[in-house]
Amino acid sequence: MNFGVLVFPGSNCDIDCYKAVEETVGQKVEYVWHTETDLSRFDCILVPGGFSYGDYLRCGAIARFAPVMGALVKFAEQGKFVLGICNGFQILTESGLLPGALLRNRTLKFRCHSAMLRVENAGTPFTNQYREGEEIDIPIAHGEGNYYCDAETLEKLKANNQIVFRYAGSNPNGSVDDIAGICNERGNVLGMMPHPERAVNQLLGSEDGKRMFTSILNKWREQHGAAAIR
Repeated sequence: MNFGVLVFPGSNCDIDCYKAVEETVGQKVEYVWHTETDLSRFDCILVPGGFSYGDYLRCGAIARFAPVMGALVKFAEQGKFVLGICNGFQILTESGLLPGALLRNRTLKFRCHSAMLRVENAGTPFTNQYREGEEIDIPIAHGEGNYYCDAETLEKLKANNQIVFRYAGSNPNGSVDDIAGICNERGNVLGMMPHPERAVNQLLGSEDGKRMFTSILNKWREQHGAAAIR
């Protein structure tokens, strides 16, 4: 399986994502510069956190126009896997790959700490190694993680089981319905504010993020007739 990690000017979690793939699934992974226009060699693209283009206009708003994003839209339309984390989630909403928007945290403060999430949908390519209702420890680090959508969109997300993660207990940013992560209707594009790549080893405080990467590999193996991960 081939993983690609997008790199924009200002990305700062690209190395974390690269290392997480190496440590958790040991598959091929490479950095993909924002000027790339061909993603056909990849099976999964990670859109990492950071401050793409300095977030000078609005989080993800400039990155949305990078040449690689046209290729990413086509990549997603082919049913391949896209995981956007933190700023990556913001970029996916700005590009229309996911509905809604990420606003300033309700407290107007940057929040960086451990957070408990509840797995609401364990049937996606990103969560098949978790149990529905399971609570996992995944850290957050954001100032604009307040997920917002209108009432009609929220009802649609619920009806289609597109809410993949909710904050369990304390909501750190004021996001609507405690949403921490959502997927598209097809289920192959996931955006989330917490950082699973920072939770792949107990030395980091949690290894609950590890199963997200093994889930992706598991689904890919299933699609290609290979042995599933147990």
